[in-house]
This record gives sequence, C-alpha cells and structure tokens, in this order.
Amino acid sequence: MNNKKNIFQQILSKKIITNIIYQDDLVTAFNDIKPQSPIHILIIPNIFIQTLNNINHKHELILGRMLLVASKIAKKKKIHKSGYRIVINCNVHGCQTIFYLHMHLLGGRQGVNIFF
Repeated sequence: MNNKKNIFQQILSKKIITNIIYQDDLVTAFNDIKPQSPIHILIIPNIFIQTLNNINHKHELILGRMLLVASKIAKKKKIHKSGYRIVINCNVHGCQTIFYLHMHLLGGRQGVNIFF
C-alpha cells in the first residue's frame, strides 16, 4: 500500500490543509469531513499504522496518547459530562474505509446503541 496517497498521510505532510484541533509528536486530531455527530473528530497516529491488527508493543505510547487526547478534547468541547463515543474500525467487515489507523470521537447528541 502506498500510504503517500492516503488522505491522512497527506494531512500530516500538509499536502491537504485541515483545521488541526490537536497535534503533538505522537498524534494529530482534526474534524471529520463527513461528520456523523455534531462533534466528530478523528485522532490519528503521526506514523503509519494500517489497521488495529498491525499494532504491537512499540505502539503502546501512541495508543495511550490517542485515548488521552480524546478525553482532553471531550473536556474542551464540553461533552465529557453528557458522554461521547470512541470508535476504531478494523478492516472491511469492521467498516474501516481508510486504511490508516484512526479513532473517531463522537459526541454532541445521544448515539444509537449498536449492542443487542
């Protein structure tokens, strides 16, 4: 896979300009261009990881940072008390459409309960 054509890699390399909500040495966060909730933010690692299946012990700090950043953004957006959802899709049957590991932070209204 050529990740230079991947939209997230293009955002990180500044070939595509977007409003960065948060960025540090490990992760970057920005608004989803097709939001599914009033607040829909994507949090990505700054290094290419294709799917959740491709993580290993070297990625622990990055994955922890992604969750910490999600919590910080939820507080900043004032959805931490009402609640929010964190979603990571993996591969086709898991509804992953961009093959670059990313986390969705969704909030601002009650989501649909997908568990039966």
